[in-house]
Amino acid sequence: MTSLNSLWLPTSSNVTLLPNEVHLWRIDLDVPDSQLDFLAATLSSDELARANRFRFLEHRQRFIAGRGSLRSILSRYLNIEPQQVRFDYEPRGKPLLADTLATSGLLFNLSHSQDLALCAVNYTRKIGIDLEYVRSVSDLEALAERFFLPREYDLVRSLPADQQQAVFFRYWTCKEAYLKATGDGISQLEQVEISLTPTQQAKLLTSADWSIVEFTPADNYHAAVAVAGSGWDLKCWQFTTIF
Repeated sequence: MTSLNSLWLPTSSNVTLLPNEVHLWRIDLDVPDSQLDFLAATLSSDELARANRFRFLEHRQRFIAGRGSLRSILSRYLNIEPQQVRFDYEPRGKPLLADTLATSGLLFNLSHSQDLALCAVNYTRKIGIDLEYVRSVSDLEALAERFFLPREYDLVRSLPADQQQAVFFRYWTCKEAYLKATGDGISQLEQVEISLTPTQQAKLLTSADWSIVEFTPADNYHAAVAVAGSGWDLKCWQFTTIF
């Protein structure tokens, strides 16, 4: 597992995305009220309505922070204001740029867990990212048997208890990242084959036309990004709002 803790560059107002690059953005979702108000002002009426449907204030605030940050990030590549970003959605809900913005070729994906979010951005390559907060899972083996292939399940079950959790979340994030990139749903988890060991990086066996990179964006988190093709370079940014 790659640790990217020391590789996150500070936010720049002038971000250049080269054709062979993938940019990862790390977003803190627990932000000061002043920053939250600024981000909320960039959301559409539909997004604000969605935020207000959350029962708990904490979840509502984190949704606003995540969605507002996504708008701010995309606006930097598109050279427009955050509130001018328009979204369309695939049948299973994956967001895409809408209307004339889609002609930019900019593709992205967002994932969040607890108080952290990750956004992956690139040009023309399908992309997906998944982030999970590592936590105790009481029915871990049952979930692995349900959603993993037999060989994957056997590996999880064969490990000492202190290693099972980490490998479970590694499998999960890799599968989810790939399915988010393709636009398929979680019901396809057991059809995605991943090869990994406690000491070796994951490799997607389902298709040779994709690359997967695992990493640790912060303590107690696992993440993976899936990108169509190979030969791309990774650059990591720490998001901060520029007023």
